[in-house]
Amino acid sequence: MTQGFPILLVVAVALIDRDGRVLLAERPKGKNMEGLWEFPGGKVDAGETPETALIRELQEELGVDIEASCLAPFTFASHTYDKFHLLMPLYVCRVWKGIPEGREGQRLAWVRPNEMKNYPMPPADKPLIAMLRDLL
Repeated sequence: MTQGFPILLVVAVALIDRDGRVLLAERPKGKNMEGLWEFPGGKVDAGETPETALIRELQEELGVDIEASCLAPFTFASHTYDKFHLLMPLYVCRVWKGIPEGREGQRLAWVRPNEMKNYPMPPADKPLIAMLRDLL
């Protein structure tokens, strides 16, 4: 059991393009789990809703604008790491303004769900692949 571990609330999104591909971002050098591919998003700050945090993070990290009404709750990840327990709601989004670009030095890739298994991902993200494959 992992009682006593702090719970870290982060939020992520599967941006889905017209071809049914999902955007993945590579964690940049110097960050924890660098080189692993993940769904864009980030920490939920005090006083923020998951949707507000996701809109803020996507503007900061990717330079895209998203309306809360375009974020559809999809599933969540719950995973224990060495020093914390991660709780991560995952949304899907098919509508945004702007062209995603890695504003923090991260590489981006548009990936078909059945090809995501070829990208090394954090343990919390891996179970989400099959669910996205079933959705798309």
